[in-house]
Amino acid sequence: MAGRWPGRRGGSPSLLACPPVSEHITPDDVRKVAKLSRLKLSDEQVTHFTGQLEAVLGYVDKLKSLDVEGIEPMPHALDQTNVLREDVPGPALTHDDALKNAPAVEEEKFFGVPKVIGDGGGA
Repeated sequence: MAGRWPGRRGGSPSLLACPPVSEHITPDDVRKVAKLSRLKLSDEQVTHFTGQLEAVLGYVDKLKSLDVEGIEPMPHALDQTNVLREDVPGPALTHDDALKNAPAVEEEKFFGVPKVIGDGGGA
């Protein structure tokens, strides 16, 4: 698996291993990403985000020119350690108490949620 993704050891993909952005980002590209993300964008927003997405990908292209050989990947920019509490079971909500917090309830026993299967959204 090593060597499968150029510029990265261990065979994992990396932003630095992405192919260069050879074509400009089009409004149709932004609409496709919005639809996959289930976002509805106005024409003004599509125009705005087209420029922003192209700028971000251009910046990634600049980063690819850096020599990172021998530099260990960092999981976070700051040295952090998680401090977690002990996992101790406590009192649970009753079914009725949980449904009191629901924005929508169906058949008086289920959480009502919006449909996400199918077309469900798009730009």
